[in-house]
Amino acid sequence: MGSTMNLVSNQVKSYMENSSWIRKMFEHGIELKNKYGKNNVYDFSLGNPDLPPPEEVSTALKEIASAAGSPFALGYMPNAGYPETRATLANYLSKEQGVEVPASNVIATCGAAGAINTFFRAILEPGDEIICPAPYFVEYGFYAGNFGGKLVPVKSKPLTFELDVEALEAAFTEKTKAVVVNSPNNPTGQIYSREELEALAEVIRKHSEKTGKVIYLVSDEPYRFLNYDNVEIPSLFDIYDYTVIVGSFSKSLSLAGARIGYLAVNPAIEDPSELLNGIVMTNRILGYVNAPAVAQKILISCIDTQVDINIYRQRRDAMAKVLDDAGIEYSMPRGAFYFFPKSPVPDENKFIAALMEEKILAVPGRGFGYEGYFRLTFCIDEDTIKRSTEGFKRAVAKFA
Repeated sequence: MGSTMNLVSNQVKSYMENSSWIRKMFEHGIELKNKYGKNNVYDFSLGNPDLPPPEEVSTALKEIASAAGSPFALGYMPNAGYPETRATLANYLSKEQGVEVPASNVIATCGAAGAINTFFRAILEPGDEIICPAPYFVEYGFYAGNFGGKLVPVKSKPLTFELDVEALEAAFTEKTKAVVVNSPNNPTGQIYSREELEALAEVIRKHSEKTGKVIYLVSDEPYRFLNYDNVEIPSLFDIYDYTVIVGSFSKSLSLAGARIGYLAVNPAIEDPSELLNGIVMTNRILGYVNAPAVAQKILISCIDTQVDINIYRQRRDAMAKVLDDAGIEYSMPRGAFYFFPKSPVPDENKFIAALMEEKILAVPGRGFGYEGYFRLTFCIDEDTIKRSTEGFKRAVAKFA
């Protein structure tokens, strides 16, 4: 056979050629660490929580292992998850969202990513459009494309990254099926205000009435607990009826590899059974079958605990000082664990290259649909953050 034959589909080939800048920089970081040593590279590329899980997780794992019997066995459960896990999630979300959420409206998923994919598979027809504010988590585009959908990013206001509701409204078409918001936001750390979200909800209602179609609002909330300034994070269940909330415990319990998340459907929807049954079906047919059994059981006893947010707050403040000392313009993140500063030069790739010369790894803003900026994660050791100061200064000085 000729070597020019495609071994993967054209769609996946395109995905590979335009793959995530985050992963590209992370992989480049591995090369630098192998060459110069881990302690001599300042890797701000990947949002991989480095804090150990709370002690309660270790205790829960031991109890699960003890209860599983011998030989150790964990079988399938209903595709929506263990009933006791769904009940635990429903109780947790009812308190968090300030809305009584029945267990029947909650589905355990393989992380927030699994939740979004099962939801998109359930609602999308080929050609449907998903609107989202930019900068945005780049995987959204792939998730929509998996099922024939198209992501329509709309730039938020520069530097503050508040929602540009007028620009969002202009993006609606007959093909609009859903809007995705991520607050606290990756990559900016912005938390959208109630006023912004209510204005967006009004736009969605108006367009839904105009087209006679249901338009969903998806709230992606894996960073909800990382709220450093104790500002309001409004419940979208309280703002717009056709809301679906997704989240995970990758950050709050430092369980990124456990792949445990959830999808919750607003109880304000009069009869959500068709939607819920559709999502349960797609959870199965996409190959997830169900969320990991061990992770579901961990949640039952650990859902009300979390890692120490003060550690991340201290790192945020340390990162802010590094940027201040280097003269880099930024908006202070109110949540999540990222900064999205303005590049000292319009083409942020040039600045990214200058940082790499200093063995500092950051992700260009174009990887999140917003050129001229770059992303830094601060879920890394505080000492590493502080030691990067002189490297940032030297990189900025190259463009003075």
